[in-house]
Amino acid sequence: MYSIILCGGSGTRLWPLSRKNFPKQFLKLYSDFSLLQETFLRMEKIMPAKNIFLITNSENYFNVYNQIRDIYPQVVKEQIVTEPASLNTAPAIALGMKYLVEKIKVSKNDPVIILPADHYIAKPKIFIRIVKQAMLRVGGNIGTIGITPLGPETGFGYIKKGKKENGYFAVDSFKEKPSKEVAQQYLQSGQYVWNSGMYIFSAKTFASELRKYCPTLSSAYEKKYADFAAEFARLEAEAIDTAISEKSKKVIVFEGAFGWSDIGSFDALADVLAEKNSLQERHILIDSKNVFVHSSTNRLITTIGVSDLVVVENNDCILIHKRGRSEDVKKIVSHLKEHSYKEIEHNVEVQRPWGKYEVLIEDQNHKVKKITVYPNSSLSLQSHAYRSEHWVIVKGTAQVINGENLLILHENESTFISPTAKHRLSNPGKTNLEIIEVQTGDYLEEDDIIHYEDDYGRK
Repeated sequence: MYSIILCGGSGTRLWPLSRKNFPKQFLKLYSDFSLLQETFLRMEKIMPAKNIFLITNSENYFNVYNQIRDIYPQVVKEQIVTEPASLNTAPAIALGMKYLVEKIKVSKNDPVIILPADHYIAKPKIFIRIVKQAMLRVGGNIGTIGITPLGPETGFGYIKKGKKENGYFAVDSFKEKPSKEVAQQYLQSGQYVWNSGMYIFSAKTFASELRKYCPTLSSAYEKKYADFAAEFARLEAEAIDTAISEKSKKVIVFEGAFGWSDIGSFDALADVLAEKNSLQERHILIDSKNVFVHSSTNRLITTIGVSDLVVVENNDCILIHKRGRSEDVKKIVSHLKEHSYKEIEHNVEVQRPWGKYEVLIEDQNHKVKKITVYPNSSLSLQSHAYRSEHWVIVKGTAQVINGENLLILHENESTFISPTAKHRLSNPGKTNLEIIEVQTGDYLEEDDIIHYEDDYGRK
């Protein structure tokens, strides 16, 4: 058994928590683990962790690697496949399957489960049992996991069940997101399940169905992995549903009720947190009804005499909308893109391959950052033309190159770096290094940097 976790999405429906450079799958929304980490940990109960592979884009490669390393220190970089371009799920899955067959030497008859990185599962034991059964019984079919509907949901696609077989149903048809009236009919009939977007098949079945229904992608898939990857960006973007599953005669569905949500909106997140009784204590609601408040900083938020609202506070933005209008967050995102707001891409906390930094204070001629460097990681050897920096160690031990000097600094020790001086910050320890950096100068933007040496290939 193998799995491919798709973790290259942008997750813009959860802005301002989710940003282009740190999207939804990396957020800790309902537990001490991110959605990606939760997905990996569930798969680890089904198969060996070394059999779990992940597909992402180059911008999020180190987000994936660092988060998986936190929960599975033995992870190797060969478990992460980087898409040359973001082209929806069909090309991404084809790239992953080709990688498993050619690079990992997976048997073409071994079952592989493809699943998103950003779903919530309230009852993981039931989910795990169903997935194990599905992977054992899928055979030469394309299996999918269908969710027993809990209401007339209009935000999900549906699958109509056909004849019942040995623990599964033949798939009669796929249905797009319905109107409220149609969704109510689906619910009352008992013949429909929600489409979770999870698929199970072998490499042999995938290649065969790809050849029948998606010949252009199939032609690229049949080439060597290196050639396929080289041509990848020229492929057509298409979802696996429309490319294969809606056309194939071999699709079967395993139905389950395990508290599933795709957390595709703040209304959905509100339902999840209410179910887990995880609403934050630092929200004081006076004479307020049906108000969902979420703060990523645990800041005190109070409301008086309001109703039917969603209030989301991040460290640099606040979103307020009427309950039931989560889908309209995309209008805000479109406006921010059109007018080039930096908040569409970056959070105040910015992830880097070596760790992360958070801007604490920013003014015209000075900026204060909190920088975290992971164990055995280093920033690039670099210099700046316009700014000086003062580093104060607040936690851990730092190895610092400052001009011609090599320094070892401990908590409460500091160093000053003048403009144009070559410098580098490294963490030689086994725990996170944290420093406060004070920048001063006439120009403090991130492009004032010259890289001389870099462990991550940046220039």
